Amino acid sequence: MMIMTTFNGIIWLIVAVLFLVPSVKILHRTGHSGWWVVLWLVPVVNLIFLWIFAYTRLPAFERREETT
Repeated sequence: MMIMTTFNGIIWLIVAVLFLVPSVKILHRTGHSGWWVVLWLVPVVNLIFLWIFAYTRLPAFERREETT
């Protein structure tokens, strides 16, 4: 039984890393802190987070418009 829980923990960790690393990179490209990805782990907050980021202006694009 201990082997199964260890195996499940390893699988969960691999899936979490495969999900979180690209998410942090996307947030950095849009000009946000990578720590925002922690909110994606909270069940209801992640949906609110998605809607907020979908309809706000991205800081990276605002800086690009100011320089042109």
